[in-house]
Amino acid sequence: MSLETDIQWMRQALWLAERAGRDGEVPVGALVVKDDAVIGEGWNRPITDHDPSAHAEMVALRAAAAAVGNYRLLDTTLYVTLEPCVMCAGAIVHARVARLVFGAWDPKSGAAGSVVDIFSAPFVNHRVAVDGGIFAEECGGLLTHFFRARRG
Repeated sequence: MSLETDIQWMRQALWLAERAGRDGEVPVGALVVKDDAVIGEGWNRPITDHDPSAHAEMVALRAAAAAVGNYRLLDTTLYVTLEPCVMCAGAIVHARVARLVFGAWDPKSGAAGSVVDIFSAPFVNHRVAVDGGIFAEECGGLLTHFFRARRG
C-alpha cells in the first residue's frame, strides 16, 4: 500500500469517527479494506448499542466478516483512528487481518506498542503488519476536543 492510499482510507475513518462523536460516543472510526474496496466499516457504539464490545474496530470486523461470509479476513487492511485496545487487537489477530493502520497512539490502553504490543507477542499465532501514527495529530485532536467538551 502507498502512503497516498493510506491517507485516503484514514480520511474516511476520520469521517466515521466524527459520526461517532456526533452520536455522543468516543470519536473512533474504522474500516476494513480488501482489494481497494471497503468491505466493512464502523464507529464506536458501546453506549448506543449497550455493548461493551462495540468498539469501532469490532463493528467494522463484524461487518466485513458478514460481507465476505467468513470470519477470516485474509488479505485485508484495517484502518482505525485510534490504536486498538487489547480486545480489538485480539480480534484483529483472530480474524487474520494482514495489516493494521492506525492514527493516534493510546498511552492509556493501546495494544500496538503504547502499553502492550499484542501484535509482536511470541504467543500470537498470526502476524499483523502494523503502521501507526498516520494522521495522528488529526485523530488525536478529535479525541482531545471531544473530551474537553465533555468536561465542560
